[in-house]
Amino acid sequence: MGETPRYQSRPTPEALGGEAPCSLDRIDDQRDAQTGSRPDLATPTQVHDLVTLFYREIVFDELLEPMFGEVAEVDWAEHIPRLIDYWCWILLGTDRYAGAVTRTHRELHHLRAITPAHCDRWFGLWQSCIDAHWAGPRADHAKSHAEALMAGMAKHVFGYEWKPKADIAGTP
Repeated sequence: MGETPRYQSRPTPEALGGEAPCSLDRIDDQRDAQTGSRPDLATPTQVHDLVTLFYREIVFDELLEPMFGEVAEVDWAEHIPRLIDYWCWILLGTDRYAGAVTRTHRELHHLRAITPAHCDRWFGLWQSCIDAHWAGPRADHAKSHAEALMAGMAKHVFGYEWKPKADIAGTP
């Protein structure tokens, strides 16, 4: 007896006012486009993401993980927030960091020597992590600061000259 179908057919484009502009090539549909541009490290959230992504690589690295896990016995739940505060201070000018970078690394070096290979790997992973996700003046500053920091610690704390290798990629 003339019941209304439970599921009606989909309305035609004409019934909805015509085809969508992107279907008619009047405007570009960008919803699925990969832009290729990467953001700069401009917010605390982006710095958080950098630090967590980078140290996630460290914990799976055959050379660096033993230094962090076995020698330094890092408590990641405590260490990661300090690292985020440090990099927010360096990149964004916040004032939450209160630590002793040199002293901490000097103590670690006395427990087990930090070698040029450790410096190369750490810097290579740092650089690769930034290059994969961020670009811009602050991303460049994060890389140049890390390079200067590593070179300074190598010279004044670890006892050798260190410069990044031209082909450094952070891979074993």
